[in-house]
Amino acid sequence: MTGHAAQVKERRRAPLGASYWKLWTSSGLSNLADGVFKIALPLLAIQLTQSPTLIAGLTVAATLPWLLFALTAGALADRLDRRKLMLWANLSRAMLPALLVAVVLLDFGSIWALYVVALMVGVAETLYDTSAQSIMPQVVHRDQLSRANGRLYAVELTANQFVGPPLGGLLVAIGVVAGLAVPAALWLAAVGGLLLIPGAFRIEREQKTTLRFDIGEGLRFLWNQKILRTLAVMTGVFNFASSAAFAVLVLFAVGPASEMKLSEVGFGLLLTASALGAFLGSFISEWAEARLGRSKSLTLTIFGVALFVGAPAMTHNPYVLGPILFVGGILIVLWNVITVSLRQRITPNRLLGRINSAYRLLAWGTMPLGAAAGGLLAQWLGLQAMFGIMGVLTLALLGMMPILTDKAIAAADVES
Repeated sequence: MTGHAAQVKERRRAPLGASYWKLWTSSGLSNLADGVFKIALPLLAIQLTQSPTLIAGLTVAATLPWLLFALTAGALADRLDRRKLMLWANLSRAMLPALLVAVVLLDFGSIWALYVVALMVGVAETLYDTSAQSIMPQVVHRDQLSRANGRLYAVELTANQFVGPPLGGLLVAIGVVAGLAVPAALWLAAVGGLLLIPGAFRIEREQKTTLRFDIGEGLRFLWNQKILRTLAVMTGVFNFASSAAFAVLVLFAVGPASEMKLSEVGFGLLLTASALGAFLGSFISEWAEARLGRSKSLTLTIFGVALFVGAPAMTHNPYVLGPILFVGGILIVLWNVITVSLRQRITPNRLLGRINSAYRLLAWGTMPLGAAAGGLLAQWLGLQAMFGIMGVLTLALLGMMPILTDKAIAAADVES
């Protein structure tokens, strides 16, 4: 082993540090709030309407900020202190469910009120998530990024998908106020964790530029980096298909008239299968990346996600869908750890906020479009036909894999 290789191996095994674990704790609390809120909102919505289009519209509202506000959020993350942006974003998210509680208690609740809250929470999420991904290389060494991201995904996905959904279903079963007040309190607790992280996380700027110039610089870098551009497009297709499927999954799964005939709590428990897989995936992703190589790992993920979104077209048995969601959860995390760590290594730190946001404009901006498409296709063709279409669409991504060879990915990594 060469001296450089030994140093890299030593850095990878070094402790991640106190600041990382404070960020990890805060992220866990924040994602637990997300997990409760994302299940409470649609469960509240189906008490107001049974229209697939209106239910899907809730996902459209929640994800639309990634299409409209992502580039601005990235530019702000490169101009301002990233930790402080995360603080303000979580404070805003804590206030919005509290306001919705007041609206419900005053008997002004409607699907349109849910749309407004979902939209505003989505705006805060763009600021928080862009800053959270951009701050990571300032907290740990670049050789530790795969391990740091894997551990972060473990707590994020466990809280967001394993603990959050069943807790959200239970809280809504108790009462609407409980389902909304708990995530507000959790977002406030996450703010406390961020306050404990010392230091400044603002990137020094060599010259003053306009917001428009900053956004353009980030877009040009992403466009000229073929590997990142390809991954962004592929992730966009993933998210289009998964948003279409999950925007109306509640109609497929919950209630005596649904295909699966689950209760609210049962629906939350079904989603925990994916979270269990994600939890396992967060610990084995670094091993899988090293053992299989990045290209084979990404190819395997395409097959897994296609089954993940398309399986309800073939069965409504929860004992069949549960294991499929479990395997899908493992592979989705594998994709995320590889692609996020690669993006953090390739991108200069001064551009990372803008690249994260430009990437997510392509990757996450498709989410409201997918949710809208899912609602419309389910309305016109039926739920199971829509699931099947999204599974086939995901498989089509195999056609882009010749671009993502291990050699091409390694070359892009070394050039950085």
